[in-house]
Amino acid sequence: MGHRKHHEPTKEMTDHGLEIASVQRMKRKEYEKELRRLQVELVSMQEWVKSSGARICIVFEGRDTAGKGGTIKALTERVSPRVFRVVALPAPSEREKTQLYVQRYISHFPAAGEIVIYDRSWYNRAGVERVMGFCTPKETERFLQLAPTVEKVMVDSGIHLLKYWLEVSREEQTKRLESRINDGRKTWKLSPMDLKSYGHWFDYSRARDAMILATDTAWAPWYLANTNDKRRGRLNIITHLLAQIPYEPQRPLEVKLPRGQKAHGYEEPDYPFRFIPTAH
Repeated sequence: MGHRKHHEPTKEMTDHGLEIASVQRMKRKEYEKELRRLQVELVSMQEWVKSSGARICIVFEGRDTAGKGGTIKALTERVSPRVFRVVALPAPSEREKTQLYVQRYISHFPAAGEIVIYDRSWYNRAGVERVMGFCTPKETERFLQLAPTVEKVMVDSGIHLLKYWLEVSREEQTKRLESRINDGRKTWKLSPMDLKSYGHWFDYSRARDAMILATDTAWAPWYLANTNDKRRGRLNIITHLLAQIPYEPQRPLEVKLPRGQKAHGYEEPDYPFRFIPTAH
């Protein structure tokens, strides 16, 4: 990975029990250089997944504004959407509400040669549904009992399952929500549920704690990521993810472009093509 600068971390309380390290925020130039290197490795992993028929399932959970979307974008912006597939399900339909709870998530599990990324997952039941009263305490308890069994079946079937929880401090969450309110480019990220959830910080803390205690298993552990610094958090997650998958580095391509074709009398047609106006 080469020489990297180390910054002395300080501890920052996120709630009643969880501390996350606070370090100097990463500069854009340093971030983009390292992200480029990691994205080359993601392409290597992609080619290994295609050739080996591996199945990978990645779950991203965390507090609102913790940076799930930005992390997923960094993961997927330089790879094939035919291999990397992002699943971000809306609220369940009336029909889906009558199904087995995990049924609509299972239908998106990866086939051979696929990587499926869940932008929120079946753990909605342990988080937002529990906190906002969309399910009963008994339903949450039942889910927490069954989730490890479902995940054991997934892993035993050969699926590589990775679960990430993204954590930010209360102060950083406030700053990011205020940014969404005041920046017209980000207002689409601000949902009514975000505003309702903001007033339930400690309810989410309790829900997170119960979820991890019940579902952090040897076959499907939870990995926590400090994303107070979004850039550093993304790089740490991608680096960790790559270390969990037994892919082989891709050999450099030896490609030589063929000679360009001669015109053989071709001339541009005299036609009023509708070019878009030059606005910039």
